[in-house]
Amino acid sequence: MSETEAIPRRRAGGRGGNARRVSGFHLDQMPWRIPKNTDRPTEPIDAEGVQAIHKGAMRILSEIGIEFLNDEALALFRQAGCQVDGNRVRMDEDFVMEMVRRAPAAFTITPRNPERQVTIGDGHMVFVNVSSPPNSWDLARGKRPGDFATFREFLMLTQAFNCIHVAGGYPVEPVDVHPGVRHLACLQEKLVLTDKVCHAYSLGRERVEDVMEMVRIAGGLSHEEFDATPRMYTNINSVSPLRHDFPMIDGALRMARRGQPVVVTPFTLAGAMAPVTMAGAVTLSIAEALAAIALLQYVAPGCPVAIGTFTSNVDMRTGAPAFGTPEYMRATQMTGQLARLYGLPLRSSGVCTANAPDAQAMWETTNSLWAAVQSGSNMVYHAAGWLEGGLIASPEKFVMDCEVLQMIQRYFEPATFGTTPEDIAFEAVAEVGPGGHYFGCAHTEARYATAFYAPMVSDWRNYEAWEADGSEQTPARAHRMYRQIVDGFEPPAMEDAIREELTAFVDKRTREGGAPTDF
Repeated sequence: MSETEAIPRRRAGGRGGNARRVSGFHLDQMPWRIPKNTDRPTEPIDAEGVQAIHKGAMRILSEIGIEFLNDEALALFRQAGCQVDGNRVRMDEDFVMEMVRRAPAAFTITPRNPERQVTIGDGHMVFVNVSSPPNSWDLARGKRPGDFATFREFLMLTQAFNCIHVAGGYPVEPVDVHPGVRHLACLQEKLVLTDKVCHAYSLGRERVEDVMEMVRIAGGLSHEEFDATPRMYTNINSVSPLRHDFPMIDGALRMARRGQPVVVTPFTLAGAMAPVTMAGAVTLSIAEALAAIALLQYVAPGCPVAIGTFTSNVDMRTGAPAFGTPEYMRATQMTGQLARLYGLPLRSSGVCTANAPDAQAMWETTNSLWAAVQSGSNMVYHAAGWLEGGLIASPEKFVMDCEVLQMIQRYFEPATFGTTPEDIAFEAVAEVGPGGHYFGCAHTEARYATAFYAPMVSDWRNYEAWEADGSEQTPARAHRMYRQIVDGFEPPAMEDAIREELTAFVDKRTREGGAPTDF
């Protein structure tokens, strides 16, 4: 099968429409909004502890150093006056902090639909779909390798739910599309099926350059307009411990030079790729992240960046990663303290280790999401759909997670903690008096429709009513909602001329072979 033939045929055309109303099914959800975290952050370590981790990270950078497997990066560090010995780069605190101070504390990203613009930083909290699992699982088909059809289904869910603000990496890896042209097929679908901020994998020059051009075309932008403001982003990971590889740094440099945001997220597992103590693991993570951020700020002063945390622990009996643990929560909160010290936006994740959308999946994910709230995270990756430590994407889990995300959004709204005279409701208390009830009083009648959170998936009926209606449990309800969304999905509007230009670009690059691969 040729590379061109490897791309599954996409549904042609597509009407503009509202993905929230599908096939007669109205998705009763909260309106689109970017929540703002109004809580004081949880700070498990004191000011001395924050400085201890900072100084530890600076010692790592100046005395041990970080390996950069990228000749351009090594040349740039030499030019900046850093000590370069082979692939090992050592940099002093003055240089690192001078570079970090160049980074903005917040930035906006504007996708092809300006109404879907998001702010990263300044107290805002943006939720991103599950990204990069190689497998999928649902109630009807069980576990199976990711494919293009399932990839498209997750994009439909991403577009349909207002609490998902960003279409991150591939929600599931479509292994039936050749790797050389996978980015072309996937980003074309992402740009057609969603109108939200999207992401480019930093996996080689061609992939990053192609995706930037596709985002530019989809937005109807000139090259100057694309470069003038953030339109997309990338996320890069270090290769812990103490290493950055070639393709991710290459992609990050290309993005930064064109003013597109880069999120730097070390993946440090305490006890495996990082010290077994959480302070040690966070210190290592901070050093790895700041090394790359310093490089990007040296090359493109003021380019938008964020610091990411993906620090958790392993099961010391098996070596398997664990997520949503108390240690994961504390590491996320601690990293938030360091991000505030540096004035950088923070990315964390909504993750779990569970293998199915069960109770374990939800308590671990909820722990992760509340750690994001408590840490002051501005971007929450994998906020919906993640299972098995990132090896499975599940549509049922996606829907169930969106319920939790909506609850978090509601939690931040002033309606839940207002103290105006109307909120204090003295007149209502006087009207009802001792021994009465508030169901029929004027204060309740004026507010009952919006007074409390209304669930999408949760069933609040009593046991007998639930049993009489078939005893449907949460994963089954979530599966039914997922199928209703996918079966009647209508993509957001896109001008015919833009669609044609995007298709022509993808067809041309596909004929040229896309990106080189190792096989």
